[in-house]
Amino acid sequence: MLGVQTIGNATLIAYDDVPILATDPWMGGDHYAYFGSWYLPYDIPNNIKEDITKSKYIWFSHGHPDHINQDSLNLFKNNKILVSEHFGSRIYKDLKSENFNVSVLKDREWINLSKNISVMSITTDIQDGILLLRVNNDIFVNLNDAGPYSSKFIKKQISKFRRRFLLSISTFEADMLNFFDEDDNFIKPANADKFSAGEYLSMISNVLGTNYIIPFSSIHEYQREDSIWVNKYIYPIEKYHEDISSKHTYIKPFSFINSKKDDDFININIKKRKLEIKSADSFGDNWKDELNIHDKKIIEDYFNKFTSFREKIGFISFIIGGKEHNLKFNGPKNKGISFELPRNSLLQACKYNIFDDLLIGNFMKTKLYNLRSLYDPSANFSNEI
Repeated sequence: MLGVQTIGNATLIAYDDVPILATDPWMGGDHYAYFGSWYLPYDIPNNIKEDITKSKYIWFSHGHPDHINQDSLNLFKNNKILVSEHFGSRIYKDLKSENFNVSVLKDREWINLSKNISVMSITTDIQDGILLLRVNNDIFVNLNDAGPYSSKFIKKQISKFRRRFLLSISTFEADMLNFFDEDDNFIKPANADKFSAGEYLSMISNVLGTNYIIPFSSIHEYQREDSIWVNKYIYPIEKYHEDISSKHTYIKPFSFINSKKDDDFININIKKRKLEIKSADSFGDNWKDELNIHDKKIIEDYFNKFTSFREKIGFISFIIGGKEHNLKFNGPKNKGISFELPRNSLLQACKYNIFDDLLIGNFMKTKLYNLRSLYDPSANFSNEI
């Protein structure tokens, strides 16, 4: 057995007779992400779960909980953990402190994992990691959430391979949707009505020079009562093949790619789970809970660490339990952001430095005052938190 199995959300398993490498293993079931907002709607078969846990190496691309899932993480105490050479080494240090056997892959260097499998890690400016995976004479470009960073370098590295596979995120709803303007009007995503996953994946494939496309890092749904509204924006898995360029061969999610034989792609037909809507309370979030004095100090200390946007906006306000708590900054007084969310998730985000996860969970309401977005260069908010 020599090849690659894709499964779950952003997991692939590379086999060289035995499972050698598994990436970003979020195992699903009752393992959730983003404060319980996300779940895996397709169960991973038990035999493939066993192969994931038996893999000699586990590679984590970045810190988001659909990639390093805290519920799944402890299954890998006996594996060799590989991470990219991220700035600051936070993931490496955190895993090391929890006694994982973890190593950093030197950036842009090929490392042999077995006779027929080698990998190259490429770090990005957004603290994500891209993995080039060689299996026999095939090359797999695992972009996960990173996008086409270092495209010229990647294109050159993979050009000598005849079969070049792209694995990439291909949705837009995970990029934070719960936004409103100062008049409390919902800001509908600009591409909500015209987005085509097939066109997007073909475009990325053209940039990198791949000739096979596998949807990846996009297989999730929302289950919290305060976030299930986002499910209507999730791109249907059965439409991914539409608009794929004729230059590219489309491979369905949850497929095995045989690296010994051309055109041997075996798809697992996994039935979708029925959505079970879960309360915010079941994840420790009561929307009626209010902040106390100690809570306010935690929030203030967290946001006062970020110096850049403090000079560019005038305020951030938090609406917790129906009451507002304001932080004043040095920028224009009419520019600011308000966040409405439950107390518990806010405090957890501040404690563990994961405020970005609240935005992706999409149950927190974000209101923008005289800002185009959190990426607005006049604020620079998303680049700091």
